[in-house]
Amino acid sequence: MSSHCRRTVGWIRLDHFRRCWPRWGYSLDTGRTLGLMSSTDSDQTGAAGRKYTAAEFRPVDFFGLTPTERTQVWSLSVEQRLSTSGGVLFGGCGLGAALAVLEELTGRPAIWATAQFLSFAMLGETVEIETVLVASGHFTAQARAVARVGDREILTVNAAFGARPAPWNGQWYEMPAAPPPLDCPLREAKWIVPGTIGELTEIRMASGRQWADLNGVGTADGRSLLWARASEIPVSTTLLSILGDYVPYGISQALGLGNIMANSLDNTLRVLSLAPSEWVLIDIGIAGIGSGFGHGEVRIWAEDSTLLAIASQSSIIREHRG
Repeated sequence: MSSHCRRTVGWIRLDHFRRCWPRWGYSLDTGRTLGLMSSTDSDQTGAAGRKYTAAEFRPVDFFGLTPTERTQVWSLSVEQRLSTSGGVLFGGCGLGAALAVLEELTGRPAIWATAQFLSFAMLGETVEIETVLVASGHFTAQARAVARVGDREILTVNAAFGARPAPWNGQWYEMPAAPPPLDCPLREAKWIVPGTIGELTEIRMASGRQWADLNGVGTADGRSLLWARASEIPVSTTLLSILGDYVPYGISQALGLGNIMANSLDNTLRVLSLAPSEWVLIDIGIAGIGSGFGHGEVRIWAEDSTLLAIASQSSIIREHRG
């Protein structure tokens, strides 16, 4: 990888699930239950003691989305499991929820999406997501979603969906080298709030520093690597949306500062593959920081080196006080 690519990398493990979208041609079947795992946990027991059966995964069910009486409008309650430790809807969950309803609307898988984060949805609030099918062709559809809490606009998503029969396939990016997941230490939580989005995945540090080890000295290449495995989600646009929101973490690693907060302004996701993978590698690269804003990219890899998706973000950088 060229020296000017400044990246952070991490792995996520996704074990034993069934994913089935016959209308899009994606399916994978396994025979075990799904849950948050430790290195010694073979029965996939979830963090809260739950076990998730290897049943069909539906993003709208994962997010608790329900259709309203209004046409093409869905409702989502901001539950703790979808929230950050600060008690707000996690940005990746906002994008993932919008894509869930847009995939239902178009009947096609996501190719590309960009979310602009405008405000926060607080724990316990109800978000309504209004969808619009803007254009639809033989293989491609383009659609928009606007999420609101009352009259307050939370985020706007523009996205494209589809799959085309074509003979050309290729991948020119190369997956970075990383130690095996179970050889990597667990990432220590910065703030421990039980039941929040941080418990969705087991994350192991393939490179980078624990929060307590950030000493104000930045990295030479702006990179860090993480392995992770999810408790409830197979490789899907839901998972990729959540993992694509890791540029703020990478900014702290690149600067070597644990006392900053980076709030995402946006999240753009480009989906290349939904290949199944027990672990996925989050490859975070910080391009640069200036004028109080940081910019970076996340590449998400399957264990077999398949590039699943590319995400990019810009973030506001603030000093955390208190």
